[in-house]
Amino acid sequence: MDIYLIIPTYNWQFSPQVEDADFTKIAKSVGLSSEVACLLFQRGIKDESSLKKFLEPSLEDLHDPYLLHDMDKAVDRIRQAIEQGELILVYGDYDADGMTSASIVKESLEQLGAECLVYLPNRFTDGYGPNASVYKYFIEQQGVSLIVTVDNGVAGHEAIDLAQSMGVDVIVTDHHSMPEVLPDAYAIVHPEHPEADYPFKQLAGCGVAFKLACALLEEVQVELLDLVAIGTIADMVSLTDENRIMVQYGLEVLRNTQRIGLQELFEIAGIATSDITEETVGFQLAPRLNALGRLDDPNPAIDLLTGFDDEEVHEIALMIQEKNEERKEIVQAIYDEAKNMVDPSKSVQVLSKEGWNPGVLGIVAGRLLEELGQTVIVLNIEDGRAKGSARSIEAVDIFEALDPHRALFIAFGGHAGAAGMTLEAEQLDALSEILETYVKDKGIDAKCKSQLYLDEELDLENLNLDTVKSFERLAPFGMDNQKPIFYIRYFQVENARSMGAGDSHLKLRISKGTASFEVVAFGQGSKATEFAQTKQLELAVTLSVNQWNGQTTLQLMMVDARVDGVQLFNIRSKSAALPDGVPVLDFSEELPDISLSPAVVVKNIPEDIEILKNTFQQHDFLAVYFKNDIDKPYYLTGSGTREQFAKLYKTIYQFPEFDIRYKLKDLSAYLKIEQILLVKMIQIFEELGFVTIENGVMRVNKDAAKRDIAESQIYQKLKQTVKDQEMMALGTVQEIYDFLMGK
Repeated sequence: MDIYLIIPTYNWQFSPQVEDADFTKIAKSVGLSSEVACLLFQRGIKDESSLKKFLEPSLEDLHDPYLLHDMDKAVDRIRQAIEQGELILVYGDYDADGMTSASIVKESLEQLGAECLVYLPNRFTDGYGPNASVYKYFIEQQGVSLIVTVDNGVAGHEAIDLAQSMGVDVIVTDHHSMPEVLPDAYAIVHPEHPEADYPFKQLAGCGVAFKLACALLEEVQVELLDLVAIGTIADMVSLTDENRIMVQYGLEVLRNTQRIGLQELFEIAGIATSDITEETVGFQLAPRLNALGRLDDPNPAIDLLTGFDDEEVHEIALMIQEKNEERKEIVQAIYDEAKNMVDPSKSVQVLSKEGWNPGVLGIVAGRLLEELGQTVIVLNIEDGRAKGSARSIEAVDIFEALDPHRALFIAFGGHAGAAGMTLEAEQLDALSEILETYVKDKGIDAKCKSQLYLDEELDLENLNLDTVKSFERLAPFGMDNQKPIFYIRYFQVENARSMGAGDSHLKLRISKGTASFEVVAFGQGSKATEFAQTKQLELAVTLSVNQWNGQTTLQLMMVDARVDGVQLFNIRSKSAALPDGVPVLDFSEELPDISLSPAVVVKNIPEDIEILKNTFQQHDFLAVYFKNDIDKPYYLTGSGTREQFAKLYKTIYQFPEFDIRYKLKDLSAYLKIEQILLVKMIQIFEELGFVTIENGVMRVNKDAAKRDIAESQIYQKLKQTVKDQEMMALGTVQEIYDFLMGK
């Protein structure tokens, strides 16, 4: 059901506004506003030293790579392999973190003169992590005698055991969750390894690979930080400590990248290198790289990131762009199909079908989660098996819910918010039942919204480009250093229009006093009418700078929206269409069941307005669309003047008999009185005894007693109808709503 209400996606929580006068003074001394100082203090930066480290990240603050477990063993073994001319296999992963990790190690080995091959596993044929048959192929067919894993391996027991049994050492570099039993590898380099106390536990795979590169080459490899920035941002790890340092420097390297493959991709994708930020990487570059691994063989990404052949990297960049467009189309097609399969009675949606591309199901599950506010599992069925991904709301720990039922699965893994799984298709009903029982037993509101933390309230009249620049000093933003989200209210919506492909996005112009700004809301294009008309609108936004035609302006990006009170919409113009999926009150036919609907359309007005009043006073609607068609618009004719009644009586007195079935139109034209009013006037005359009507023939009662028109009940009701219709046709939607609610 497509009801276009403005309903918040999240449960808004306001961060405590804790200010510290001493810290604010320190922050202002380095050019920060008091608002920025307050935000930093809330985020744990509370003294001059931590502020300096945050604002001025330094490569000197990177930790010693040899603090990582087994780093010395890994470096010694790789150097030995290089000295002895061994062939080294760098075994990565099919996502952006795995691609950049493998590229970092490849370039480092090549600098040292190593012979090496790189292989990224195919999602569809090899699966995630070490693959025994792939290891065997490279050992037997290619002569590999040392394998270095990047961004995987910590759970690859079988393949690693095979390699070691064949006399080939495996060095694991990884950052994924540590299993209870570690594989029997030659060396395991991992920031969370229990036998080492590395100062920062949250490196991405590319961060660990970079540490290996720095140890091998005996200095910080600044030219590799562009790859570290891409992988770290794409993998959504904590952007604090070392990751903040590496990403900050890496973005600067990326803006001036010498990698011809990235230059080609940026040009094809229309990305201006000078404007690259963490958002460019997260929303434009990483999805393009990931599209390869989602749909096909990811290995061309290595040639793109490390290659020197202009023609080859151009072809790869074109192919990546095409794959990304293909990925978007596939995601949209599966999303549309999956959305139609949603069962409103279920607390958790388990959606499956044959022919869905497994590589994009996590994206689809995430989109549905955002829209439905429910935990969603999307699976492809092939050869009797269902394989797919889950994305879960905060209230439902999907790993906790399914971990006790591992017997149900062929493969299962994940964490609280996301999981991957394979099971027999015949077990899908059992999977759904397990989740429904979990939600019920835990007493969870399955549509409990995730929290959205609002950092500060901003007044539009005090907002300018300097505000943005001040907060931009806190970038790069990401996990554990989220882009600030601001709360705004008390403004007017000047206009709202849909935009973008398929009019899927929304642009608002809002104002307060002399201040006026544009707000962009992705995916909200269908709600232009609602946003244009809603009063008491409140927004959660981030700040951005928009550069267009040489103009630089402040632009607000909508994160969420809510309305304080009922939403009332005026669709009384002839051209205004009825919203899809909203029950319609049409009093000319049987009325629909509106008992469970949050919204309603008032299509037309009954002559007895009390019917409509009762409907409203018995239901608690979140939104009302007023079309308010009036079949007989008495508010335009009025209830009849004294002169009109006198003229009618004088005219019909001249005719002993008058057939109103055939002569009404002529009489209306002669008297210049609208037919609907004329009918009412004749009914009033009949009620007062001035005329009688039988078989359509009206006869004047010349002996009738003199009576005032006001004595007629029909006349009194008509006067009230005129008044009611004036309200419904000409009143504001708020006045109409208050009238119907009896306020």
